[in-house]
Amino acid sequence: MIVWVNGAFGSGKSTLVEELRGRLPEALVFDPETVGYLLREVVPVPTGDFQDLPLWRSQVVSLATGLLTEYRRPLLVPMTLVHPGYRAEVFGGLAAAGADLRHFFLDLPEPVLRARIDGRSFFPDDPARDEKVRSWCRDRIAASAAAAESLPAGTVRLDAELTVDELADRVVAALAA
Repeated sequence: MIVWVNGAFGSGKSTLVEELRGRLPEALVFDPETVGYLLREVVPVPTGDFQDLPLWRSQVVSLATGLLTEYRRPLLVPMTLVHPGYRAEVFGGLAAAGADLRHFFLDLPEPVLRARIDGRSFFPDDPARDEKVRSWCRDRIAASAAAAESLPAGTVRLDAELTVDELADRVVAALAA
């Protein structure tokens, strides 16, 4: 099973996955960003977004299904995937490989999301780089909001203003249902 935790940058995906890791100790955490970081080291990413690379999307599917096949353990995947075509490509590839995908989407009002993004620090010793990352995240809020209106059937929407414990309770309950 793949537990894909989706939502805007800053919505709490990684925090929720860390909480779920404690509740599902047999699960592996697979962050598709690492695939993007690797590709960025090897090939140019003209748009600045590695999700625009077809190779990123195919490799995410390949690695996720490979992890499921090789280790036979659930995967926890914290990843913003809001472009409808890319989401369909990745989720379709996982389905075609026989993966049991459970999709969760963290909803958060825009003012709260902006405050979370503005309060984050990625590179404390490099304020200019820190602001560049925050700006990149803020620039993608509209796409995440639009994605929330066209989520695939079966998606479980979660109120990201709940505590991480409450969110994890809801995910675990949905997985058991």
